[in-house]
Amino acid sequence: MSKVKVAILGSGNIGTDLMIKLGRSEILELTAVVGIDPESDGLKKAREAGYIAIDTGIDGLLERPELPDIVFDATSAKAHIRHAKLLKDAGIKAIDMTPAARGVLVVPPVNIESNLEAENINLITCGGQATIPMVHAVNRVSPVEYAEIVATISSKSAGPGTRANIDEFTETTSRAIQEVGGAKKGKAIIILNPAEPPIMMRDTIHVLVEEGTMKEEKIIQSLKDMEKEVQSYVPGYRLRTEAQFDGNKVTIFIEVEGAGDYLPKYSGNLDIMTAAGVKVAEEFAKNKLAKELV
Repeated sequence: MSKVKVAILGSGNIGTDLMIKLGRSEILELTAVVGIDPESDGLKKAREAGYIAIDTGIDGLLERPELPDIVFDATSAKAHIRHAKLLKDAGIKAIDMTPAARGVLVVPPVNIESNLEAENINLITCGGQATIPMVHAVNRVSPVEYAEIVATISSKSAGPGTRANIDEFTETTSRAIQEVGGAKKGKAIIILNPAEPPIMMRDTIHVLVEEGTMKEEKIIQSLKDMEKEVQSYVPGYRLRTEAQFDGNKVTIFIEVEGAGDYLPKYSGNLDIMTAAGVKVAEEFAKNKLAKELV
């Protein structure tokens, strides 16, 4: 089977975990991992795995335009602002793993099918990837007036990039709750929990539906269906309990356990981002290869 070439920009935790996941893809061919520190663990592992390791950042990658059809940007929100323009000018699709929100906001089971031609996809945030599917699952049954998500992650799974992007996290997630999840108004909160041993990612979603539209049984089924959809690419994603109902309010509790590829299993917040990135790239690839066959 033909494969679509991809490269990773950023050799930190996200980039390195992506590298391992991409190595298992039947439709994506990882060609290069790009960083700025030649001694980073990510670039060392890339060399060991036989990939091209570029230590001169995006400029070094753009000197080799034959390497990627798609680039994963696993750097930072600030850096992606520059990268987005350079990749667009080079005609390379970008999957943005940062909360820069320069491209179309996408959650795979909700709206990837309508965005396969987009030149820049933004994966929002870990909280967005984990909770927006459930907001959407409620909204497709009963119109959502307001949705508030509280994402709790282990302090140990929040690296420098996550900590530097807290403001972007809340702003981008809140916006995506509305634009992708379908809520008329959205709010996002992130909590870094220092507990030992480290906790897994846990999210609480509070949803208010329009008065008189509550359909409990249909909402429960819609949530279970969405859980299965997300589990198809994030096996450790699960509803912790059945949803709770109180008047026009629905409360949903979810947990995300990582796959343990490069990151610890408690780092479900990072794992759901890399898994979503691979899922989006594979859908891009299927679309590209299908058009080439016509």
